[in-house]
Amino acid sequence: MYAMPVGVDNFREMVSRDYYFVDKTNFIKELLDNKNKVTLITRPRRFGKTLAMRMLQEFFDINAAGRDTFKGLNISRAGEKYMQHRGKYPVIFFSLKDIATGNYQDALRDLCGKISDLYAEYGFLAESPALNEREKEYFLSVYNIADHEQYGRDKWGKSLKMLTVYLWKHYGVKTILLLDEYDAPIQHAWEDGYYEDMIRFMRQFYSEVLKGNDALEFAVLTGVLRVAKESIFSGLNNLKVCSVLSEDYSDIFGFTGQEVARMAADLQREDKLPEIREWYDGYSFGGSEIYNPWSVIMYFDAKCKPAPYWVNTSGNGIIKYMLDRLDGRGREDLQSLMDGNAISKQVQEGIIYEEIGSNADDLYTMLLTTGYLKCTSSQDGLLGTYMDLQIPNLEILRLFTREIAQNFTGYRGVSDITNMMDEMLKGNAVLFEEDLNRILRNSVSYHDAANGESFYHGMMLGFCVLLKDSHIVEYNRESGYGRFDLALIPTDRRYYGVIMEFKRAADEGQLEDKALEALAQIEELSYIAEFQQRQIEKVWKYGIAFCGKKVCLRGQSAR
Repeated sequence: MYAMPVGVDNFREMVSRDYYFVDKTNFIKELLDNKNKVTLITRPRRFGKTLAMRMLQEFFDINAAGRDTFKGLNISRAGEKYMQHRGKYPVIFFSLKDIATGNYQDALRDLCGKISDLYAEYGFLAESPALNEREKEYFLSVYNIADHEQYGRDKWGKSLKMLTVYLWKHYGVKTILLLDEYDAPIQHAWEDGYYEDMIRFMRQFYSEVLKGNDALEFAVLTGVLRVAKESIFSGLNNLKVCSVLSEDYSDIFGFTGQEVARMAADLQREDKLPEIREWYDGYSFGGSEIYNPWSVIMYFDAKCKPAPYWVNTSGNGIIKYMLDRLDGRGREDLQSLMDGNAISKQVQEGIIYEEIGSNADDLYTMLLTTGYLKCTSSQDGLLGTYMDLQIPNLEILRLFTREIAQNFTGYRGVSDITNMMDEMLKGNAVLFEEDLNRILRNSVSYHDAANGESFYHGMMLGFCVLLKDSHIVEYNRESGYGRFDLALIPTDRRYYGVIMEFKRAADEGQLEDKALEALAQIEELSYIAEFQQRQIEKVWKYGIAFCGKKVCLRGQSAR
């Protein structure tokens, strides 16, 4: 029986033990065929980027020449044209994923420490006869770093380039550079408020090693977000960008339907294919249908128990920032996505950090790039490319619903919210009010509450999306003689629906009057007409008044 490679991203370990292995070595062939000097590939987290980079390292590294790691794999059958590159180059693998500190100096200290550790892997260069004394002095100054206070940008900005040069001189063969999670320091810098300092350093760091570097055979960079070329790769004319929309390498990261079917057959669980497809299929990378590899592996490891296994932390701070600034139309778009619909948005693949928040559609660029949405079709318009976007599968729908609820409300206690919603659906207005007051008291700031009635609308909508499986959530929809604020329409007519109207009170003394006014408005404007048209007779009506962190709620049944 195969062991599932949960959390294994070391290629040599993967193929030398009894782990189930999906052969992606055609990546090597495609990379050599394309002959690009610098290739940037962006994919969501946990889609096999690090494993693929470690595979490249194992194949090309001159120190791995004697190992038979690729025996019987696809690349070994591709012919001598490709296998002649096996074990022929010095290879640098450098990951930036763990640099996530709260200020620039600490982040720079971590980055320089990682560079020093990287130099330590090549300590033999300090004695190499191919290096002159000045080069050895520079090498040792990075290798033996003890005082992290001296961070000259010029010194450290060229450190990666100089390592490629020293390896070229030592071996007489140009160097291959593999940079994993290239965008992580920039993203964390933006979230923690030191973006300008970090981007200046990273621009030099990448430009030195990637532009006009005669020591470089080729470089491959992976990450989640495509940072706009103007921000970090300005003047780099030999950059090939392969995003989730690109056809190149479209089937390398993630599992194809054929690969999942073979896996299910090998594990004698072909009966589970419909369930796997519903939960983990649906991604579209450059036209290739792709399953989430992490979730499929976790599913089989958990004896075929379906659950949302994928957690994507990349870009969450940026996504939350954008969600906080959504208007009513934006919330309706998100609700439409959760209802299974596609929405058309203008998508710019390159993230310009300085402009985050200036364009509402940037949220959808982030959601597409980080794996929450897929592109089903695109069309060019006068002002850019418009894409039809949709949630790819049941796993992401569950995660999306939870994330949207938490980001709209700012409240992380999902169990408290579900308990409150249960009381609401039962018509327990007193307990509903108590729970809502407690959540407001524990999670909402006065600054948020000061933003007006729309804040409370968004917060309650966030709560209600947790009922997606049992109710259709309608927001600001015309019914009767007006527009109700929020309604929950049951998918099964045997159960209660809910209609809510919100009011903001000027002071706490007005709360009860405003709640009663909201309840009366539901009746006077016949908001339950929407339910009557659907032949739903059982409806709870709630008038809800807010004032700062206090709420008053009055309810009655429409039966």
